Amino acid sequence: MSAGLSAGDGFRGKVAVVTGAGSGIGRALTLELARRGAATAASDVNEPGLAHTRELVTALGAEVHCATVDVADRDALLAYADDVSGHFGAVHQIYNNAGIAGAGSTTLDSDWDHYDRVIAINLFGVINGTKAFLPYLIASGDGHVINISSLNGYLAQPTLTAYCASKFGVRGFTEALRTEILAARHPVKVTTVHPGGVKTGIASGNLADASARGVDLTAAQRKRVDFYNRRLLRMLPSDAANIILDGVAAGSPRIRVGRDAQVLDYAVRLFPELYPRVVATLDRRVFGA
Repeated sequence: MSAGLSAGDGFRGKVAVVTGAGSGIGRALTLELARRGAATAASDVNEPGLAHTRELVTALGAEVHCATVDVADRDALLAYADDVSGHFGAVHQIYNNAGIAGAGSTTLDSDWDHYDRVIAINLFGVINGTKAFLPYLIASGDGHVINISSLNGYLAQPTLTAYCASKFGVRGFTEALRTEILAARHPVKVTTVHPGGVKTGIASGNLADASARGVDLTAAQRKRVDFYNRRLLRMLPSDAANIILDGVAAGSPRIRVGRDAQVLDYAVRLFPELYPRVVATLDRRVFGA
């Protein structure tokens, strides 16, 4: 935790909603919010994972409301927002965290269902969650929208066109929302989060998800997942959650999580024409043509 920020600053007595709370960053956020004194509403499509999150939060002696919700289901999220507000009486923070990577293929090799699925969850899931909870955040008088984008919200990579489109979209949507909130002077802060390589199951989840849907992954795709897990996804989710919550407590409009996210952000801004060539060259050397 950053110096000068006590454990409860900005969170004690607040009600915080976290989507994708059944694993990874979502679970870590839910646990750290509980430690900092917030009551939490945790949701996920992964029922066993969500049940484990509930057990961990309950063991801390904190209040948690859990529900199985698909963020791509707009009507379900609207009903969920009403349910959470009715349960707690108020909602102060929404962490639109739920997302998938999608099995990496080139644009030529990706089918339409791949794009529909990734964008429905990663982008429309964020839009759905924001739209569903924003009226309650405004009514609270001290609201905060926190939307999880990615390092790939500003850095593009091969075989991630659907993922990059969704995460660039989250960044654009959230920054546009911030301008609206400022113009209307609503009592709501807005933050975009750009995690770098965090040690979650998002890459390996591609394999299980693809298998469940009957999609055969190539050896090259499996090699890519293995490389990500061994070399790139390094930060512990608990460390990522602390960085995010410290930024939220400070009212930061943009939070970059990890040294990789910081360095690559600067590189993209300094060398916008050069960086795609560098990324393509590195990708070809590591994974082949």
